[in-house]
Amino acid sequence: KNFLQNKNILITGADGFIGSHLTEELIKYNCNIKAMTMYNSFNSWGWLDTLDKNILKNIEVCPGDIRDIKSVKKSCKKIDYVFHLASLIAIPYSYNSPYSYLETNALGTMNVLESCLDSNITKIIHTSTSEVYGNFEKLPINEKTSLFAKSPYSATKIAADQIAYSYFNSFNLPVSIIRPFNTYGARQSNRAIIPTIITQLLKKQKTVRLGSTYPTRDFSYIKDTINGFVMIAKSKKSLGEVINIGSGYEVSIGNLFKLINNLMGGEGRIITDKKRIRPKKGEVERLKADNKKAYKILGWKPDYSGKEGLMKGLAETIKWFRDSENLKKYKSDLYNL
Repeated sequence: KNFLQNKNILITGADGFIGSHLTEELIKYNCNIKAMTMYNSFNSWGWLDTLDKNILKNIEVCPGDIRDIKSVKKSCKKIDYVFHLASLIAIPYSYNSPYSYLETNALGTMNVLESCLDSNITKIIHTSTSEVYGNFEKLPINEKTSLFAKSPYSATKIAADQIAYSYFNSFNLPVSIIRPFNTYGARQSNRAIIPTIITQLLKKQKTVRLGSTYPTRDFSYIKDTINGFVMIAKSKKSLGEVINIGSGYEVSIGNLFKLINNLMGGEGRIITDKKRIRPKKGEVERLKADNKKAYKILGWKPDYSGKEGLMKGLAETIKWFRDSENLKKYKSDLYNL
């Protein structure tokens, strides 16, 4: 754990689901953490507000805006490691507001890279997504699979990845790209599929409104994903590399519903909600990670693997949502893009 000791760390998007878990984990490494959160007039730090007060007092929180170069430059001063997670991620909302996705995901990433050019940075870990793999020839999907945008969201993430890669090639910036598959766990946004199912079932609704149930996804438990971030930061061999972090286990949304429903008492049934269905050509039909490269380069493999690992992760996630303090932060009866 010593590799980060006394180092200055910047986490962008620290207020989000994965960012808040990463912040919580990196505190254990005795490093100096600067957490960049999205500025708002409510003085809310997102999920960081729910962390233990003793943890928070060791963090410098910098509200700002990833789209604003001045704001980013200020945050990047005297930093050794940047974990860049700030991003707009909801796919349906990207159909409505594509420009905000371009500015946040592509331009925001460029701002981070530009701000690091003239500083003596050790490493930038840029966060990608499995959604960049639109059309795959074969499963599981490895890092050489061609990229293909099926939504404005994935287009802006492909742009961000390519910009990050270009700064590695053009300016020798020490960039590594982590490509997590569908991460889930405590504190995930309600527009993601697992919280959508759990919160509707917890509201004692017998019917659960979902979009398409035939696509498959590779769900990676939050602890495995965070482990991936730390191992990529630590590995010298990860420079200039794109690395998939996924469980390697594929499950359809319909079967995922059955697993969660059974874990929660088995009384729910699905109602198809038309407004939740993605455009036919825009749907990524199957995702299953080839995670061999992560093992080869980092020695990373999922602790929550296969069906058993998924069940274990889901049980931990359900337990968190069952806590009424946590559940009250969710509006399960509203469908938010």
